[in-house]
Amino acid sequence: MAVAVGIDLGTQSVKVVCYDFVNRRVAGSASAFLDLRQDGEGVAEQQAEWWLDALRVASLRVDPAVRGTAMAVAVSGQQHGFVALDATDAVLAPVKLWCDTSTAVECEEIMLAFGGREACIERAGNPIAPGYTASKLRWLKKASPDLYDRLDCILLPHDYLNLHLTGERCMEMGDASGTGFLDVRRRDWSRDMLRAIDADRDLSDCLPPLRIGNEAIGTLRTEIAEELGLPAGIPVAIGGGDNMMGAIGTGNVRPGSLTMSLGTSGTVYAYADRPVVDPEGNIAAFCSSTGGWLPLLCTMNCTVSTELMRSLLNADISAFEEQVAAAEPGAGGVITLPFFNGERTPNLPDAKGCIVGIDSRNARPENLLRSSVEGATFALKFGIDELAGLGVDIGEIVLTGGGARSAEWRQIVADVCEAPVVVLRQDEGAAFGAALQAVQLIETGASIEELVDAHLEMDDGRSCEPRNAAINIYRECYREYRRAVAALTAIYA
Repeated sequence: MAVAVGIDLGTQSVKVVCYDFVNRRVAGSASAFLDLRQDGEGVAEQQAEWWLDALRVASLRVDPAVRGTAMAVAVSGQQHGFVALDATDAVLAPVKLWCDTSTAVECEEIMLAFGGREACIERAGNPIAPGYTASKLRWLKKASPDLYDRLDCILLPHDYLNLHLTGERCMEMGDASGTGFLDVRRRDWSRDMLRAIDADRDLSDCLPPLRIGNEAIGTLRTEIAEELGLPAGIPVAIGGGDNMMGAIGTGNVRPGSLTMSLGTSGTVYAYADRPVVDPEGNIAAFCSSTGGWLPLLCTMNCTVSTELMRSLLNADISAFEEQVAAAEPGAGGVITLPFFNGERTPNLPDAKGCIVGIDSRNARPENLLRSSVEGATFALKFGIDELAGLGVDIGEIVLTGGGARSAEWRQIVADVCEAPVVVLRQDEGAAFGAALQAVQLIETGASIEELVDAHLEMDDGRSCEPRNAAINIYRECYREYRRAVAALTAIYA
């Protein structure tokens, strides 16, 4: 047995996947829960030390006989979080996460200093959205100037795990494009954007080297290997953001493929061999971790919406599935706008969730549950339509994330998006994508495209086709959803 280890630092847990790339099977996997500190003001934070504790717990939960054969490691991580380090690599403050919307004011200040939202898109490729790293930097300067003065290095969550594993400070191009201060066309830092964040300091001094995805950044340190139960000295790949690793883990490494991830957040993204910049700023113009670009739309409330409704109605997973199936497409006219934690797309950081169309006839648990699924899916359909409008080649949808385990949700995605839905046998797309990147360090002659072709397998039994009758219903439901979003935007914009 020969194993490549993929680590995924998520919002809710750290997962470790040990992939036996010779026999092409997942030989072992485990996860450990992460806490999350949130308040009613948009704050969403974690302590970086929680990640290290969870990584150790998850790794040690894997069979020692499996993890002991590891030959390489790569890390996937939640994007955008701001890990502030001092000169000794000590973390200066709690990590504000991708889902933190408390820095909306700082977003506007940065864009104003840069020349406006349109200028940001034109010159750097993206506006500064709530959740991006850029506004967190400006926030730290204002909120804790003493800590900001000690800032020596800016890292993202997966970079911090890389530092822990290898002792090396570095950043990967795809994950870096979610900071807001990478010029995605040039694939280099935007010094103009850094000056807009702070005109009084050269923040480029705090940025680590940018690395590419097919090289090792170092080797696993002996003391960390002992903590994790892994062999010391094995190579560590650069890894990447969870969306970038998810692209690898779902085979999204060529034009014509589209991935939809149904996790805490919802994302749709497609590989492109050219920069894809949205003049409206709805689609994030990200780089991929495989040498191309990864135009992407992210929503902040995907399984957030369904889990909230499931908890409210006291429905376990099996009851949830049964009740969603019991409701008709369109949920009897109930439409959920799932903006429970504010929203990034549309840009409504202060928005609240809203359920419209409910009356004495349709106010039933099954309709509320189905509507939560449909609302989260409608939000992602908007992204697919926007990508198509930008000329991105879209075929079938490869579905990943926790929501992809639901047969009803898979069918709703196919019907709403009017496209075939494919599910792979390999679960946990981001962690598996990281494992495949680690395989590339071992099988040095193989391209990432060749590895994807060799190691990914479609699960025919869980894949599905759109149904004509449901398509017609959902076209009208989606129009109603978009009208409701426009009305809510008028309240919270």
